[in-house]
Amino acid sequence: MARLKTEIRVSALIRRAQAAGAFAAILRRGDADAGSLWVIMRQGPDLFRYTEQMSMSGGRDWFQDGPFDEAEMTLRTNKAVDRDPDIWIVEIEDAQGRVFLDGKLSKPETAAEAAAKALFRGR
Repeated sequence: MARLKTEIRVSALIRRAQAAGAFAAILRRGDADAGSLWVIMRQGPDLFRYTEQMSMSGGRDWFQDGPFDEAEMTLRTNKAVDRDPDIWIVEIEDAQGRVFLDGKLSKPETAAEAAAKALFRGR
């Protein structure tokens, strides 16, 4: 199945957020066709990062991590840009904590699942 271009997905994400009264802005533009996408949600002093990854079922799901402070998020963002110059980064600030993602948000992984992933990644 063909996927939408990242630029179109980002535009739709920002429109959804702004139509609901939230603030949304592109912090970094990546490749218009196939760049990966991070959504940063600002909730007071805390920042949460949403990344899209391939799920076990073969679809694409959103995963949340955080909270991070401003310095930690800046460091993570800079490292990500160094690894992937095509990445898009969008920041959303909403008083109600809505993220406006275009897909399913997966549950956070347990410590055991993280350890198993780390074990198999090292092979």
